[in-house]
Amino acid sequence: MTEPVAPADRLASLTRARVRLGRSGSAMPTAALLAFELDHGRARDAVHTELETAGLAEALGREVIAVHSRADDRATFLRRPDLGRALREDDAGKLIAAGDRLAIVIADGLSATAVHAHAASVAALLIERMVDWRIAPVVVARQARVAIGDAIGARLGVELVVVLIGERPGLSAPDSLGAYLTWQPQPGRLDSERNCVSNIRPPHGLSHAAAADTVARLLRAAHPRGLTGVALKDGADALPPLTGRPESLG
Repeated sequence: MTEPVAPADRLASLTRARVRLGRSGSAMPTAALLAFELDHGRARDAVHTELETAGLAEALGREVIAVHSRADDRATFLRRPDLGRALREDDAGKLIAAGDRLAIVIADGLSATAVHAHAASVAALLIERMVDWRIAPVVVARQARVAIGDAIGARLGVELVVVLIGERPGLSAPDSLGAYLTWQPQPGRLDSERNCVSNIRPPHGLSHAAAADTVARLLRAAHPRGLTGVALKDGADALPPLTGRPESLG
């Protein structure tokens, strides 16, 4: 006869969160404490690691343009999120509108570790899936937040921008990548006007192929409707096209 599984054991088998750690007197067991400190260190390292881009153009098989936010260094980036959202003026001239429909931006965000592990693969797979679209040169942005994609996309004159960015590390996920989609990017876009595909981090999260599939579906659904954000859901390609932009999106 099979022994019944305790609820705590069942929960522990379903999540990487810290459950069922046990105890030693009034404290955690030594092994659990050391594991916590290791994961905390990994999360801190992910935040402070500098983005390395060597070999990115070769991996993608495409031209790559390097830009920088107005945050000069990592310390400033962490203290001043507003500077991470703005494109450095000296770099704006590198971005030239050429009639492309889509721009892909790779940004360090809060985890260069995630970008190093996942961004090139996801970008390459997404480019394969959108081969029938005109795609601008891939832009790599340092010390950058999600909204820097609005300034980049506006300069490139694209209809849609996808920002692949390192997400805020957690104690069980220091290497999670997010993908943010924005229709008609321009400075001042609201977070509600974006779609996000998060937790891209195989094998514990979304696979690279699944992430590229989801982003591609959203892009193809966004284009005929002329919107992204709260009004656009995954699977919207099966819905009839909307007749106009919802008033809530401006």
